[in-house]
Amino acid sequence: MDIDAWVWWLIGAVGLGIPLVLTAMPEFGMFAVGAVAAAVVAALGGGIVAQVLVFVIVSVALTAVVRVIAGRQRADRAPVHATGIDALKGRQAVVLERVTGGGGRIKLAGEVWSARAFDPGFSYEPGQQVDVVDIDGATAVVM
Repeated sequence: MDIDAWVWWLIGAVGLGIPLVLTAMPEFGMFAVGAVAAAVVAALGGGIVAQVLVFVIVSVALTAVVRVIAGRQRADRAPVHATGIDALKGRQAVVLERVTGGGGRIKLAGEVWSARAFDPGFSYEPGQQVDVVDIDGATAVVM
């Protein structure tokens, strides 16, 4: 039984499509498309050198194009939103009990927090607006 070259290329394309599905690595899909292009060249009567060249050129070109597009998508991605204590840094709070370098209380994001002044020489009186500089354990550092 003599199988034409284009059939072998299609078998190769299917063989490359299997790991694409199993591993989700898009490179296998690009190689599979290259194999299909080589199968077309073989079906049109192209020699083995032309088939291999088409396979390599199509596979490399697709890989290069997809890498550029993926790089742009990654660069255009919106900045990640801060969560947890990182989201509290930079927010404003209201002093509930006098805040000094030794301690005090503030209302931050609707909750009562213990707080201390960033600069131990400063103090903040009840009702004042302060900015949260850092979170140290369960204590907000404010200025």
